[in-house]
Amino acid sequence: MAKVEPRAPKPRIGMITLGVHSLERAIDFYQQGLGWPRLEDSAPRIAFFSLQGTWLALYGWHDLADDLMVNAGGEGFRGVTLAYMAEDPEEVDAVLLQARRAGGNLLKPGQKAFWGGYSGYFADPDGHLWEVAHNPFFWPGPGEPQARSSSARSSGARSSNDN
Repeated sequence: MAKVEPRAPKPRIGMITLGVHSLERAIDFYQQGLGWPRLEDSAPRIAFFSLQGTWLALYGWHDLADDLMVNAGGEGFRGVTLAYMAEDPEEVDAVLLQARRAGGNLLKPGQKAFWGGYSGYFADPDGHLWEVAHNPFFWPGPGEPQARSSSARSSGARSSNDN
């Protein structure tokens, strides 16, 4: 066997996996409620959704903990949010409404954000936190983030690249 040398990973996220308490309920929320396309040939006990540049995997809560060899206990804030980037503030409000109608919990309605954009939050039925945001300064779609306009960037408003 050849000696393995360490190397820096490429800067990308290929898949986001969420542990869920009811796989059927989670599939219904994302597929029927939010209208996201599901890979129909998903493995048993796992569901995959294509997210234009990455994948979302839903995995049974205890099955995922077993796979990681960790305790499945633990609730509440986990220090992580996922984000859906909207094209405009109206889309933020529409997505938040759709998530609520699909069974999600609206945590913070859409509103102007301190960083110059517009955002709100919901939790899916398993408590995973989602921000729905419109950033007028750049569009973080597939590939490299693209600045929306140089005049907006020079106004001093913060983008998520300014961390």
